[in-house]
Amino acid sequence: MISAAGFCAELDRRRIEFVTGVPCSFFQGPISLLSARAGDRYVAAPNEGVALALAAGAELAGRRSAVLLQNSGFGNLLNPLTSLAMPFRIPAPVFMSLRGWPDPGRDEPQHAVMGDSGIGLLETLGISYRILEPSLDALGDALDEAGRERARGAPFFVLVPKGTVATVAAPAGTGPAFRRREAILALAPELDAAMVFATTGYISRELAAVADRPLNFYMHGSMGHALGLGLGAALAHPDRRVVVIDGDGAALMHLGSMALAGGLRPAGLTHVLLDNGAYESTGSQRTVAGTVRWAELARATGYRSAVVRDDPAGLAAAVRDAGQHPGPHLVVARIATDPAHVPPRSPAAPAELAPVCIRDSTRTAAPA
Repeated sequence: MISAAGFCAELDRRRIEFVTGVPCSFFQGPISLLSARAGDRYVAAPNEGVALALAAGAELAGRRSAVLLQNSGFGNLLNPLTSLAMPFRIPAPVFMSLRGWPDPGRDEPQHAVMGDSGIGLLETLGISYRILEPSLDALGDALDEAGRERARGAPFFVLVPKGTVATVAAPAGTGPAFRRREAILALAPELDAAMVFATTGYISRELAAVADRPLNFYMHGSMGHALGLGLGAALAHPDRRVVVIDGDGAALMHLGSMALAGGLRPAGLTHVLLDNGAYESTGSQRTVAGTVRWAELARATGYRSAVVRDDPAGLAAAVRDAGQHPGPHLVVARIATDPAHVPPRSPAAPAELAPVCIRDSTRTAAPA
């Protein structure tokens, strides 16, 4: 196995000075060490496409760069990869984890499609790659090959299987005493007959563990799209209450959905955002949420109301009040990270998790 320190040292030796990406647990160790360094050695990008654009910009400015990402986010990378990096010949090596590979059945179901097809997509695009073996020599060889591709202005992918790079000790819990489980328990009595869409990761897992109900939809994957999912349901059923339970990292990934929700103003939509400032399910790497003024952002994009709360009673009261007035509303809960508590994964397959209201074949059909 490659130690996290050894991984970072090899980047240093190759004069890769700028690293960006979206966290994956496979890269928890290097991201933790790079983030602890002074300056902007590691930048947490809101999504994978932005990460590649950041790296390309740094390359154009003469600073060698690299991107770290999970293969589930490869789709976000495709546009800047094929329409920016490749035609403009801006090389920056991409380290991409191999979730759902080599056996999709041994990983979570949301990783099956990309785990099975990601390498084929690279081959279709004509992009060189190497599957990294768990040794420093193998990392050096991969970076040598990336250097040869750099010389001709071509991208190069280093594909990283599980267990190839070591982790480091996760940071202790941070923030107020109020934590995710308490937030979900406070929310549960206020959901009533609402359709509920919970974002991927620990939030959906926590909701399923402590407040399961037929009208809950637990997202697996599709990070950043819980609000789009809930917005579509709110537009399809304007007479129904819809609650989206989001996370800060997920909301930051596709902030344009907030502008769309604010512009369309579905009356039944309440957007609950649990902000712990971290990508907790991948190792508690920091997000940039600490600089975001959520309430001001929501009002600027057209939400009818926006509040920030930091205790269970305040969160419950805010969601209860939102349900009594036309929306959309944003309710933000500032919570702590809680690395010692990992909610269980759902044993159900994704196709079994659609809420009753979506599977109901007796619902009113759209006009022809």
